[in-house]
Amino acid sequence: MEIRELLKQRDMAKRDPRIDDYIAKSAGFAKPILTHLRELIHAGCPEVEETIKWRNPSFMHKGLLCGIAAFKQYCVIGFWKEALLFDRKNPSAIPDRITSVTQLPSEKILLGYIKEAVRLNNKGTKIPRPKPKPRTELVVPNDLLAALKKNKPALAAFEDFSYSHKKEYVEWITQAKREETRTQRLATAVSWIAAGKARNWKYERC
Repeated sequence: MEIRELLKQRDMAKRDPRIDDYIAKSAGFAKPILTHLRELIHAGCPEVEETIKWRNPSFMHKGLLCGIAAFKQYCVIGFWKEALLFDRKNPSAIPDRITSVTQLPSEKILLGYIKEAVRLNNKGTKIPRPKPKPRTELVVPNDLLAALKKNKPALAAFEDFSYSHKKEYVEWITQAKREETRTQRLATAVSWIAAGKARNWKYERC
């Protein structure tokens, strides 16, 4: 048997027939896009393994590499570590919605993305976690503060509450649209806080 035939058989063995079915059932415009992307992924990573994740074609190599999908009017390709590869806002990057093969960057650029994604997985590079947003200072409305000061157990409990529990009460009070509603909420809030209850204590597990 010729070497080319052996290589072809080896390549076909790595292909998931479910992806063949997925492409076959896709809209006419989507078939060439999905086929083109699939072939490029195999070219950029000959060791890639195909599977289905989240009901869409996915490609694995030492972890998730990328995935493709077809919708009613467009297709997408997404890389698991996309944030380390390119900026979607860059005109030369991959469009969010692909309706034709001609919309895609050149094969050279796409292969570059695929090979870089492979390199990152080979190195075990992790996706950087976004930095937590700085916590804004919580402003307690004067009427809530005054009501708490009249009830020492409530004031002590409120001061011991976590930031999120305090914020829930502050938002509940300030979101009242009518003065009557706000007054009622103030009284209820002080009563609950004095008992050490969070704003949503009714929904907490026992």
